[in-house]
Amino acid sequence: MRILVVEDEPDLNKLIVKILSSENYAVDCCLDGQEALDYIKATEYDGIILDIMLPSVSGLDILKKMRKDGNDTPVLLLTAKDSIDNRVSGLDMGADDYLVKPFAYEELLARLRVLLRGKKGKANLLEMGGLSLDPASHRVFLDGDELFLSGREFAILEYMLRNQGIVLSRTRIEEHIWSYEYEGSSNVVDVYIRKLRSKLCREGKPSLIHTVRNVGYVMRESE
Repeated sequence: MRILVVEDEPDLNKLIVKILSSENYAVDCCLDGQEALDYIKATEYDGIILDIMLPSVSGLDILKKMRKDGNDTPVLLLTAKDSIDNRVSGLDMGADDYLVKPFAYEELLARLRVLLRGKKGKANLLEMGGLSLDPASHRVFLDGDELFLSGREFAILEYMLRNQGIVLSRTRIEEHIWSYEYEGSSNVVDVYIRKLRSKLCREGKPSLIHTVRNVGYVMRESE
């Protein structure tokens, strides 16, 4: 899943990015409100961690513009202890949750997981046929047997399961799984799809991941 971190304290920004990256999120970050608006306009994010006090454009103004534009991406506000009015205003404007500084990073991750589950409006488990993926525990089972996936494999599989039946281009998958900082090979998506297919292979049963020639990939139970 792809997350945007908007925090004007450089050290805190870097630390949040490091923690989220270690949890296999694709993370973009910025220190400025106007830059955040540019990122939000250019990219589809699964969640945004948004400081209220920012240079150029405040977090509340960013949130207000997002909701006015119909952008329902979950937003977790970062606030100071004495900013009760700002917290109330943020929730009234459509923020999904807030976290008061200083905070424990375990709580940040837990609140983010809740926000991301709420966005999808689905049960925690993502299922297709004999395949079951639990985003919270980060575990995958196929016909009752647990599969062991790398962080990127898990992220791609989760994204595809959340978009069952939808043809996803290589570019769309790459943009959703990797941040702007990524500089890898042009066929990185194909490489990971091959790895996933080999792990999802079931004797006598069709593949769950199908190639749509010249377009991309789709996850469904049959052709």
